[in-house]
This record gives sequence, C-alpha cells and structure tokens, in this order.
Amino acid sequence: MMPLLMFAALLAAIFMGFPVAFALMAIALVFGLLRFGDVAVFQFVSKVDDVANANVLAAVPLFVFMGAMFERSGIADRLFEAIHMWTRRVPGGLAVASVLLCVIFAAASGIIGATESVVGLLSIPIMLRYAYDRGLISGTICAGGSLGTIIPPSVVVIILGPVASVSVGDLFVGMLIPGLLLAALYIAYIVLRCVIRPDDGPRLPAAVEVPPILQRIALTARALVPPAVLIVAVLGSIMLGIATPTEAAGVGALGAMLLTLLYGRFGLPLLKETLLRTVQVTAMILTILLGGSMFAGVFVASGGISATRQLLAAADLGPAGTLAFVLGLGFLAGFVLEPISIILIMIPVVMPIIQSLGHDPIWFCILFLVVLQTSYLTPPMAPSIFYLRGIAPPEITLRDMYRGVVPFIVLQLLTLGLVVAFPALALWLPAQLLGFR
Repeated sequence: MMPLLMFAALLAAIFMGFPVAFALMAIALVFGLLRFGDVAVFQFVSKVDDVANANVLAAVPLFVFMGAMFERSGIADRLFEAIHMWTRRVPGGLAVASVLLCVIFAAASGIIGATESVVGLLSIPIMLRYAYDRGLISGTICAGGSLGTIIPPSVVVIILGPVASVSVGDLFVGMLIPGLLLAALYIAYIVLRCVIRPDDGPRLPAAVEVPPILQRIALTARALVPPAVLIVAVLGSIMLGIATPTEAAGVGALGAMLLTLLYGRFGLPLLKETLLRTVQVTAMILTILLGGSMFAGVFVASGGISATRQLLAAADLGPAGTLAFVLGLGFLAGFVLEPISIILIMIPVVMPIIQSLGHDPIWFCILFLVVLQTSYLTPPMAPSIFYLRGIAPPEITLRDMYRGVVPFIVLQLLTLGLVVAFPALALWLPAQLLGFR
C-alpha cells in the first residue's frame, strides 16, 4: 500500500506545481521516515554518495559543455549554410536541411532543447521568407529537435544506462540505427509532401545563385568536416570500446573549444556563458537524479517492485501486454514529466519485471526512448511545442504547431512499430561491435 501512496503523493505534488526534484526528495524523506525511521537518513546519505561517485555521470557536464559551445559559437550557422547549398533545389529543401542540421547538432550536443532552439532560430525566418507552410515549419523543428533523445550522445541515455544497469556504450550503439531511420522517415515525408503539394515547401527560385560544384565542395568541407571528425571521434571511441563515455565526453568538450578557436569565435565572454549554461543544466539534471534515486530507494525497500509485479501478474497481461502497458505508461507520463524524471521514477520499478519476462534490456530501453520522444511531441502538453513557442514569430500560431506535429507523431509510431517487429534494428549493431571489441 505504501508504494502506491508514494506515487499518488508524487503526482499530487507535481500537479500542485512543486519542482520535480524537490517533490521526489520530500516524498522520499516523509515516507522513508515513516517506514524506516532514522535509518532512512543514512540511506539518503548513501544515495548522495552513490550519485557523487558514479563515474559515468561525469560525462553529463562534459557533453553539456560540448553542446553549449556548439550552440554559442556560430558553428551551426556555417553548417546550415553548407547543408542548404545541396538541398536548395530539393522539394522542401529548407526543411530537409533543418532535419539534417538537427541530426548533426543532436550528435554534437545530446540536449533536446538546445537542438530545437538553435536550429529553429536559424531556419524558421528563412522558411517563412520563402512561404513554407507554417504547419510544416512547426512539425519539422519540433520533430527534428526531439532527435536529441534518440541520436547519441544523448544526455538522457547517460542517465538511463546506470539506472537500467545497461552499458551506456551499448545503448549509444543500439539507438543509432533507429535514430537515423527516424530522421530518414522525416526527410522522406517532407520531400513527398512537397512533391505532392509544392506550395507547402517551394524550391528556391532559379534566380537564387548556386555556387559552382567545386566551390560548394570546398565550403562544405570547411563547415562540415571539422565537426564531423569531432563527432565521429567521440561516438566512435565509445562504440568501439576505445574510450568510456566520460573520456569521450572530455575529448568532445576539448574538441568543441578547439573548433571555436578555429572559427575565430572563442573569447572570454563566450567561455563564461558556456560555463554558466553548463553549470545550470548539470545542476538541474543531477538534482533530479538525486531526488529520483532517493525516491526509488524508498520505493524498492518498501516492497514496491514485488507489489508492482503482483499487480501485473493479477492483470495477466502476458509478456507482450506487459511491455505495451509499460510503454503506454511512459507515454502518458511524458505529458506531465520531462524524460529524466520519467526514467528515474519508472525504470527502477519496471526493469526487473521486463527482464523477468525475457525481454532484452537494450531493446526495451530503445523502445522506451522512442516512446519518450513521441510523448515529447504529442499534444496537449508537448514540451517541444513550448520550446517552439519561445522562439517562433507571432505569425506561427499554436494551431499551426499542433497541426504540424501530427504527421511526425505518426512517423514516430511507425518507427516504434518497426523496432518492435524487428528487434535487430536495435540489437544487430551492438552484437556486431561486441564481436569486434
């Protein structure tokens, strides 16, 4: 009974407007003292020590720093111009370039909001100038920005790995094919829509000058090759087992600073802004992580996992039904909580049950990430739309945003169905690299 009361109290606190991290800590403290007395205090101290000594979490501030440096250095401007040189004659070329930039920026930052904000500020004014459909603009930016969940090195995955007792490196490898598949479906939809309805994403007029092929190659190489080398070095070293996520994140942070120097944008004001942004985001993430760890500790010690298992056994859903129930619960939770909070609340409870039913933990984690990304896009809450509202001009209305994300939600569900039907999409590459290592 106590574990169920904990969840009820948590939901009540969240709906009353308490910050998630402090709600988790307060409820853990109250129920811990009621259930275990003063011993709970020692358990909480041990949780603080566990979080402080988790080596993999050192990658969080380093990846945040890497993304913040990319965000503030002007690298994204050069990338967008280089990519758009090749897509400007494609139907919906500006939207296609936006998705491609989202993929690159997601691989460089691992933070959802940063990707959506940077790419949106770059591409929305240009797409409006060329009379793109406002729904298509909204859907492209929201969906492309959400790729930070499923494209490595996602900060969400750095939290998910230890909580699920799964290798972060294996998750990075496993999410690569589903993430790129999702981006490819976005691009295919945009091109097909703009072929059928050219007014939604008109090609740039022939009067717009296109540089000669050799000049385009040179400009692209200068803009794309240095960030691409850095991204490949960071992700490749993790996937091949050469470096831990923390070591690779250190390389990424140093490489982002060197790139900023290379492009002539580095300076003390930029470094100060980047460090402040890193401290703010990292403090938020680790505070939520500590609160979730305390909450999960009390929940598990109070018999929460066995109680949950008994409820699911009584429901007699079977392995497939239980999986669907857990994923559906994660989807609904995404309406009121951000992804890290959902992971910290749900994964410690459901992971033992999922494994006991014979589901592969890496496969399940990839499915869970796709579900979190889908709920991130889905109205009425749709955090991606709230990010977009903060950067979009007044002519893009909330109705445009809600209308625009619907086709991309369908593509998300299609990707989820493909990974469910073909687990090799998530498991083949980790198996191959395991043999290589």
